[in-house]
Amino acid sequence: MEPELIETGRIVNTHGLKGEVKIEPWADSAEAFCSFERLFVEGAEHKVECARAQKRFVIAKLAGVDSIEDAEKLRNRVVYVPREDIELKDGEFLMSDLIGCEAVDESGAVLGRVTDILTPPGGEVLEIRGEREILVPLNGGFLLDADVEAGRVTVRLLEGM
Repeated sequence: MEPELIETGRIVNTHGLKGEVKIEPWADSAEAFCSFERLFVEGAEHKVECARAQKRFVIAKLAGVDSIEDAEKLRNRVVYVPREDIELKDGEFLMSDLIGCEAVDESGAVLGRVTDILTPPGGEVLEIRGEREILVPLNGGFLLDADVEAGRVTVRLLEGM
């Protein structure tokens, strides 16, 4: 059985001449991303030989990528990690787990279902579709509760939403 793969970043450039790649991580931090021991790019599994944080990016050496030419072929490719390799603490969840959850407001009124998580420059936004489409920022205290196991999120709406 193939592992469930979660999008976790994008290779944005090469680094050096020996096949290292520069990855823009979509994890909580570049340091957290460095803990992964294997990555998948275009369906191919790559063992991570070494990885280090460099500002908000990760510089990684992937097994089988041994030259700048090899690394160049991976530029702009999405990087995936097997879900089973992601360690979550109690109460933590993956953003992708919110998709499909029922969304309610503070009073418990059903707004619809979370259909996507958008990533505009200002920060991540929940897309909720019900009788109408509602966009709710994930920063600033608008996500009040997320019970992924129950499949329900509670959000605070702005006046007029």
